[in-house]
Amino acid sequence: MSAYALTDSWTMTRRALAHWARQPGRLLVGLVFPVMLLLMFAYLIGGGRGVTGQYRDYLVPGMLALTMAFGLEGTMLAVTRDLEKGVIDRFRSLPMANGAVLVGRSAADMLQSALGLVILTGVGYALGWRVHGSPAQFLGAVGLLLLLRFAMLWIGIHLAMVAGKPELVQAVQILVWPVGFLSNALAAPQSMPDWLGTVVEWNPMSQTATAVRDLLGGPGGEPGHVWAAVVWPLGLLAVFFPSAVRRFARLSS
Repeated sequence: MSAYALTDSWTMTRRALAHWARQPGRLLVGLVFPVMLLLMFAYLIGGGRGVTGQYRDYLVPGMLALTMAFGLEGTMLAVTRDLEKGVIDRFRSLPMANGAVLVGRSAADMLQSALGLVILTGVGYALGWRVHGSPAQFLGAVGLLLLLRFAMLWIGIHLAMVAGKPELVQAVQILVWPVGFLSNALAAPQSMPDWLGTVVEWNPMSQTATAVRDLLGGPGGEPGHVWAAVVWPLGLLAVFFPSAVRRFARLSS
């Protein structure tokens, strides 16, 4: 990416951050919601099906991976609102790098995701969860989580470009929940029917959760899943990143 494109993307990132400064409520909801889910499963409905050892040591890495899929509606709503109000058309009339609006949007949301990981990790520590891996392994786990989040954001951006209207975002959002929970974030696949366990194990979020558990030394971690936790998000990015940029480029035609 050229310096010109980076400058334009940073300008769009600052625009998104300015919106959050004027409307902090949306940012707070996005940060608090994963914490509420973690507390709910840790204290109310967490059963630890098929999990050996401390369930919270299994739950927290799973929730970190699960929340990388949630919150996409915020990204999608922001993109579709700009489309509906003609804001993107005005940006396209300016001498800007193609796709800078989308890259800036994803960069701002990645900053929010990183902040969310810090908060959720802190809450996990307050619940008694501990990292048993080395600092390098911890940073590797964070990198895998953010890589998954980046891929999921571009899926959301692509779907927003397809939907085009904020009213259609809710229909897409409904699909995120079953895909998110159809993973090993909350329960081990071994406790599920064979066919369901197979589907769960192939879920990209399950690959990331398993790799993170392995790096952090918690129950449910299995060696050899780090490569899958890298390949899956990169594969999704290879499909949805260029698709979103191409659809953005065709908006005026």
